[in-house]
Amino acid sequence: RCNIGLQCNLLVVTVATKETDGFRRFMRSARHFNYTIKVLGRGEPWKGGDYMTEPGGGQKVRLLKAGLQEMEEDKVVLFIDSYDVVFASGPKELLKKFQQTRHKVVFSAETLIWPDRHLEDKHPHFREGKRFLGSGGFIGYVPNLKEMVADWTGEDSDSDQLFFTKIYINPEKRKSINITLDNRCRMFHNLHGSLDEVVLKFEDGQVRARNVLYDTLPVVIHGNGPTKINYLSNYIPTVWTFETGCSVCLEDLRPLSGLKSEYPLVVIGIFIQQPTPFVSVFFETLLKLEYPKNRLKLFIYNQEQHHEVAVSSFLKDHGKEYQDVKVIGPEENMDRVASRNLGLDMCRQDKDCEYFFSMDIEVVLKNKDTLKILIEQNEPIIAPMITREGRLWTNFWGALSADGYYARSEDYVDIVQGRRVGVWNVPYLTKVYLVKASLLHEELSNNDLFSSGTLDLDMAFCHNARNKVILTPFASIFQGVFMYVTNMHTFGRMLSTENYQMSHLHNDLWQIFENPKDWEERYIHENYTKIMRDKLIETPCPDVYWFPLFSDIGCDHIVQEMENFGQWSGGRNTDTRIQGGYENVPTIDIHMTQINYEKEWQKLLLDYIAPITETMYPGYYTKFDLAFVVRYKPDEQPFLRPHHDASTFTINIALNQKVLDYQGGGCRFIRYNCSVEAPRKGWALMHPGRLTHYHEGLRTTAGTRYIAVSFVDP
Repeated sequence: RCNIGLQCNLLVVTVATKETDGFRRFMRSARHFNYTIKVLGRGEPWKGGDYMTEPGGGQKVRLLKAGLQEMEEDKVVLFIDSYDVVFASGPKELLKKFQQTRHKVVFSAETLIWPDRHLEDKHPHFREGKRFLGSGGFIGYVPNLKEMVADWTGEDSDSDQLFFTKIYINPEKRKSINITLDNRCRMFHNLHGSLDEVVLKFEDGQVRARNVLYDTLPVVIHGNGPTKINYLSNYIPTVWTFETGCSVCLEDLRPLSGLKSEYPLVVIGIFIQQPTPFVSVFFETLLKLEYPKNRLKLFIYNQEQHHEVAVSSFLKDHGKEYQDVKVIGPEENMDRVASRNLGLDMCRQDKDCEYFFSMDIEVVLKNKDTLKILIEQNEPIIAPMITREGRLWTNFWGALSADGYYARSEDYVDIVQGRRVGVWNVPYLTKVYLVKASLLHEELSNNDLFSSGTLDLDMAFCHNARNKVILTPFASIFQGVFMYVTNMHTFGRMLSTENYQMSHLHNDLWQIFENPKDWEERYIHENYTKIMRDKLIETPCPDVYWFPLFSDIGCDHIVQEMENFGQWSGGRNTDTRIQGGYENVPTIDIHMTQINYEKEWQKLLLDYIAPITETMYPGYYTKFDLAFVVRYKPDEQPFLRPHHDASTFTINIALNQKVLDYQGGGCRFIRYNCSVEAPRKGWALMHPGRLTHYHEGLRTTAGTRYIAVSFVDP
């Protein structure tokens, strides 16, 4: 309700033939400051042209001219675009600044002249500030505005900018109507051509855009052209502040908890486009998503023959749990662009599909509720923020460069590192994102959203979304569909696919350098972290330490890798693999060097064994040397005679399970007459190698026993 003097006479007028994401953002900021809004052209077909390729906007002038006839003479009208505009302050400040100009009509000002550069010399000069008129925002009294548009007889597709410019550069009309420009951006700031002039100003729970060139605080921020309006509107006026955090992130949600009807139907698109580690882990994670599988359909595109086993195994065991599954395998030779479009089509052509959830195979989702969280956020396109372990690399860009590629936004690092938490409007998403199916029927109904001559797949998709021209008044680079990333929860990470080799049976074993976190989760025992915290180190014999190290899968993969290599030693004293060529106590074994695993094994020992040895043997820093896997079989080498190891101390890891895999076996320390006869799979024995711990390998009576041995400081 208006009750403050001149504010009662202020009417904000805009043209909006279609309600877009940008229009809803504009209205939210207007409501925040209690502006009175009148929308012209609602539901009317747009015939004003496409601003991105050529001048247009005459339809706005026609609608304004007609609308002014119904307005009271004492009204002050603010006529502005809406799809790329936000308010940074309220009517009181705007009207005060307008009155201070002592003019009847004030236009926003531009750094660049458009659309006719030949008119540059006819523009008045200012002692300071911008010279050129911007038609995207102006304020004036109704009688003066009527006079200004009285001569309009143009077509809807003619240029409103050129029409108003010609009035402004005509000295007689400029004086008669009493027009000036807001040349120092006190009321309006047009971002086109002046991005570097604007910074955010946080103050007293509110955010403003400050023009650093003129030291002004504009009231209306207009993102005409390729600008960072979406970045600014993540904050202005109170969307995110240091005092409140995100003030709108819990608005307009679509809650799923307590849903009485069925969950929305989602098509999940899974794209395997290159050799990627931990593919089987991806499918294990997919199974754990907290979402009814009968409301999920899968579209799986696999371009890599190497991963066919993992895909087939998953579908054989779990495919029937999902409502439907469509697979495009390497034998179909479908290109990447076609596969992405086909995935969207699977949702687009299904009348019951409400969302398309796109996931590249290198995505590691650790949050089981990810899909539900994204749906509940109720945005047109939204991604969970995921990061590359130990790096600032994520699945979104905070800004674009002038040529449409990556640029780091001012808040990027704070968002990635969690110092600012919210739901962020961004220009680019990749790897994993959720798309509303309604977009696929309307704004994104084009059957080819991923093609581009120069851009990669996701860049092309995002370009087509944010630049979508839907024939509305104010087409601009950010006018189309809004895309968001949320970091309100921890969701997961991305794998590195660099240097992924496929020459082994279990190639993931070699990922300890490229993807150490994923390697650890896959191959290190789940109780390893309890060793120090909960003192989970046992002492089965004097000075013999026993602790968990490898997971069952880690043990299995090492054994299978060795058997796949197959070049077991003969158990003879002559051994060309070691220095000197003679082994005093030979075993049937394969050295880590033989499978090119010595660097990875060294890192395993340094990262996971060294912290324990340095705790149990304080002041002793280890240097690891010989490492190998030993195989014991009743008909091959069933036991190992008493001996000292060629080490200061030895690491002995059980790689399979007694009773289940073999009978007998174990290790006996002769001096202490103490045996470890039931080694636990994945657990390591650590014991001195020389002098005190003369020991033997007990006889394996059935099956096959495997151990991994490392000599420390030989």
